[in-house]
Amino acid sequence: MPFPGRKMFFTMDIQALTAPLSDCPCGRPHTLDIKAVEIGHGLTDAAGEILAAHHFPKKLLLVADRNTLAAAPGLREALERSGFSYTLRLYENLRTAELEESMKIVNFLKGEQDIGGILSCGSGSLNDICRYAALHSDREFAIFATAPSMDGFASGTSPLTSGNFKLTRPARQPSVIIGDTAVLAAAPAILKGAGYGDMIAKYLALVDWKISHMLTGEYYCDRVAAITERALARVVSLTDRVSLPDEEAAGAIMEALVMTGLAMKLGDSVRPASGAEHVVSHYWEIKKLEKGQLSDFHGRKVGVASVLLNRIYHKLAALDEIEFIAETLDWDDIYRVYGPNFVDDVRKMNSPTVTEETSPARLRECWPAIQKLIREELPSDERLVSLMHRAGAPTTAAEVDVTPALEIEGLKYHPYMRHRLTLMRLIPMMKGVDIAAL
Repeated sequence: MPFPGRKMFFTMDIQALTAPLSDCPCGRPHTLDIKAVEIGHGLTDAAGEILAAHHFPKKLLLVADRNTLAAAPGLREALERSGFSYTLRLYENLRTAELEESMKIVNFLKGEQDIGGILSCGSGSLNDICRYAALHSDREFAIFATAPSMDGFASGTSPLTSGNFKLTRPARQPSVIIGDTAVLAAAPAILKGAGYGDMIAKYLALVDWKISHMLTGEYYCDRVAAITERALARVVSLTDRVSLPDEEAAGAIMEALVMTGLAMKLGDSVRPASGAEHVVSHYWEIKKLEKGQLSDFHGRKVGVASVLLNRIYHKLAALDEIEFIAETLDWDDIYRVYGPNFVDDVRKMNSPTVTEETSPARLRECWPAIQKLIREELPSDERLVSLMHRAGAPTTAAEVDVTPALEIEGLKYHPYMRHRLTLMRLIPMMKGVDIAAL
């Protein structure tokens, strides 16, 4: 709902978004829990009004870190003016979304039954721990965004790390998302570049989803995919304005990031937004965490992984004379590379292996269509690298502090982190194809 006297760049009409999906040919129901998405100038001041208008609980847990709270001056006063009271859970600088930290919030709320909602002030890791905690404490959830840095704002899942292994878990979709374009535009350029990298990943994610649908019959919905495609096209059109303190661009990018999260919820799957590129990023992250090292921002790593995989996908599409075979994997080698900290998780993800859902004959039959898909839907290497540079986003592993050894290791071994069919997971079924040589 627009608020008088405030310039609104975007107010999402949830009903208009879902109406075309009411009788979707895919045969599945598409539902959203979200009530409102408000993005516009001056909405920090209106945050309490917006939450109250959508009947958010008046006693809430406000979760932030020092950086995100400093980026939202006046938020607490706006809440108080609208009759909200809050308990503040303040982190120093939350960079990793840990399952254990989320459960600490759940356990805290067990003793605070009068707290009816969780408001996350931030993005990324803060939202992820709150989203999961909201589901498991049965609380309402809302977000005040401080940077357009990732695509998970409207998601109904949380990628959380436990024992340094990262898995995406069911969580609660926010009922309200608020983005003040003045705050979003003032976010550091590195965070805006991260949001751009997370959106660029949709090129690969959608191709991987379509390939799996072709080969295994995995559920796929054209109308849900189209939501992501529209959001991606919008962000690409703003490439040259990403790093600028431009409120209209920041608002439009925030809108697109929200749309991809909605697509995930509508499709009840991460597929509309996440393919092999996300798993490569997760692999780099867990191997660094294992050594006690923090990773670069999620979207920056995902953007780099997208550039690397886009290059590989085009090289694979150029191979016409491939002999497709039943895979014979050296599981001892895979377990050795993952190491004792992760081997049990890898076994679970590959029992049974996802490639059992297809065959060399099916891959051979579909290969021309897969080649066509890659050539038509993925940008050329030159175009993708140019887009990333123009947006101020990194394009090489070195720029996100990933060593050459970890870069290659991640490209080769990441597919076994997930029970998810991607083109990279199919390489062991291509005789003589070596990732390191692509």
